[in-house]
Amino acid sequence: MKEAVVLVHGVWSNGIDLWRLRHRLKNSDYECHNFNYHVWSQPPAELAQRLKTLVDSIDAPLIHFVGHSYGGIILLHLFDQFPFIAKGRIVLLGSPVNGSAVGRRLVSTRLTSWVLGKSRQRGLLGDAPVWKGWQDIGIIAGTFPLGMGMVAGGPDMPHDGTVSVSETQLRGATDFITLPVSHTGMLMSATVANEVVVFLRTGKFDQETVTPLLDSSVA
Repeated sequence: MKEAVVLVHGVWSNGIDLWRLRHRLKNSDYECHNFNYHVWSQPPAELAQRLKTLVDSIDAPLIHFVGHSYGGIILLHLFDQFPFIAKGRIVLLGSPVNGSAVGRRLVSTRLTSWVLGKSRQRGLLGDAPVWKGWQDIGIIAGTFPLGMGMVAGGPDMPHDGTVSVSETQLRGATDFITLPVSHTGMLMSATVANEVVVFLRTGKFDQETVTPLLDSSVA
């Protein structure tokens, strides 16, 4: 039976932009599941409860998670509410776990405050749940400064055009790397996709020694 990976997209996405990563994961023999949502529908804590319903429906020996941007914050809520929901590893891609400077600028004016929907509720403004370290979790941050966040003034350098490296740094993370990719470009990057697979297999980025969570040896 294949291990599963649940992919959680970013704030204004519908998951289509994850196709390259999903393709790489499928070629690496993972069963992929997408969690789709609308940022205006529910705050992240409630989205996490919906995500749990999806996870409960998956029949796999291990369930891993990959969250891009705001998707990573939804995953923090998931494991805050249900810390032992699944045995697997987690990768966050450009997730502003410490809050988003771009997001704070957008909500500060009446003209643009609506665009973040309900992501403001313990989400993008810096009050996401604290990571308690139950699973291996790896963080990938981008350093190519080109993205939609520049329209709102951009975050502090270094950044990926929308999220700064410092905004992605999660206390208690298992591993952390930066790559020269933009916030959206990281989803199309073969290097990022390869690093995701390596972390899911080993619990570290760019490691050749596989340390599986399951003992697959024949008795």
